Amino acid sequence: MSKKMRVFSLLLALALAFGLLAGCNKDESVGKSDENPGGSDEPNKSGSAKDSVVIATMGETPTLSPVEHNAVAGGYMNQLTYSTLFRTGMDLEPEPNLVESYENISDTVWEFKLKEGVKFHNGETMTAEDVKASIENAQQYAEVNLYNRDIINIEVVDELTVRMETREVDAMMLSNLTSQGNSVLPKSLLDSGHDFNTEPIGTGPYKFVKWNRGDSVEFEAFEDYFLGEPAIKHMTWKIIPEGSSRTIALEAGEIDMIIEVEAMDADRLRANDDIEVIQFNHTSHNWLMLNNEKPGLDNQNVRHAINSAIDKESVVTVAYNGMATPSWTAMPMNFEGTTEENADTYDVEKAKEYLAASGVDPASIELPIICSDDTKKRAGEVVQANLKEIGINATIESMDLATYLSATAEGNYTAAIGGYTSSNLLSYVVGVYHSSSINASNKTRLNDPEVDALIDQAKVTLDPAERKGIMEKLSARLNELCSQVSLYQPLTLRAYNKNLKGVEINDAGTIRYENMYWAE
Repeated sequence: MSKKMRVFSLLLALALAFGLLAGCNKDESVGKSDENPGGSDEPNKSGSAKDSVVIATMGETPTLSPVEHNAVAGGYMNQLTYSTLFRTGMDLEPEPNLVESYENISDTVWEFKLKEGVKFHNGETMTAEDVKASIENAQQYAEVNLYNRDIINIEVVDELTVRMETREVDAMMLSNLTSQGNSVLPKSLLDSGHDFNTEPIGTGPYKFVKWNRGDSVEFEAFEDYFLGEPAIKHMTWKIIPEGSSRTIALEAGEIDMIIEVEAMDADRLRANDDIEVIQFNHTSHNWLMLNNEKPGLDNQNVRHAINSAIDKESVVTVAYNGMATPSWTAMPMNFEGTTEENADTYDVEKAKEYLAASGVDPASIELPIICSDDTKKRAGEVVQANLKEIGINATIESMDLATYLSATAEGNYTAAIGGYTSSNLLSYVVGVYHSSSINASNKTRLNDPEVDALIDQAKVTLDPAERKGIMEKLSARLNELCSQVSLYQPLTLRAYNKNLKGVEINDAGTIRYENMYWAE
């Protein structure tokens, strides 16, 4: 088994040293873009004065199914209703969840002993047959099969023991099993063709109640949850796209927590004695996605010209009120293995040189930039102004999150402001840059044999120091290809009513919602 990977954050640590994080603590998401771990073993609190909570989020989930998406918004919903064999811990390392114990029998064979007596929401008891059926089902979905496609055989040893064989040595095995795509579902429902989008049934801490499309999703506590019934019995997620509206709703007591805090309102919320604000160094990486299959954008020099022309400091100032770190590299800077070798800097004259070398008339480049929320729109407007200086006319196109996710995954777009969240660098590069993730999370549609070979090599390298060297070569190659334009890594905020307790967040954005409770 691999040694634990440690997360390092040089740039964000510098930001800390300069006081950007003053007066704050630390939060997304699995997903992640898609790392979406489950609950905690901490005991639930009792005697609460209140048993309901309303949480505001800016984007509506595209589905309640765990296998039909690779979106953070969907991950929030999935971690309430489903559980996975492993989850991402507070230290960003995978830890057992539905698994009682496990053993790496050989380089390619893993054996997992399941917890006994785990109940599904429909009353059935989880067995090894459910695990086998769930992962084999998930392997059929392009959105999530990057987290399980290397598993070539699943054997049920007995009712509570399952054995999995990977194609080769796989340094990602345990972290892959934290993905919401590998949630364990009842085999009986999978066999019957059950629709998990309209009626999610899992082993998670909350049971689905109602989806009011465009408005909210409602849940109730699962009394037979294997880690103990949550103290908060009723949970509602309100979809509020506009940032200031979320702020006003929290101040007015209409909601109890904001998942995506409007950066422009951060100081205002911190000044409110009735509200707690947590700030954390997010592993999320945000970029100007460029469809490398589109005319003009298929030219590497054009992409470098765009990258060099964008003033990322200004993007951070305008989009995040300064509460983000400009990014110059193709991989997140707070992971060991990232390098600035071959990375562009802000240089308008160099951008013009790249354009001249490309042989492409900048006036011929059509660049509609899709933005799915206010923050992205503000970033897009800075990009638009910057690119005008080198003769590229960009336009801003607003789009709801679900449509944006579908369009970019399928390649039906030219440019977009987007991002990806992962709890480890290897999962990040597989999802964002490997050609096997095209039509899923590789939205630039990069297909480079050298990149694939380096990622594949890293996946079978268990020694951390050796893997770091491979990742540095990969980082330099990705900077050279410049398949998309890195913009920033946010210093992300969560805000909530000060009487809401048990709020614990890791740097991937995971909150243990089942551990929250109200102070008496």
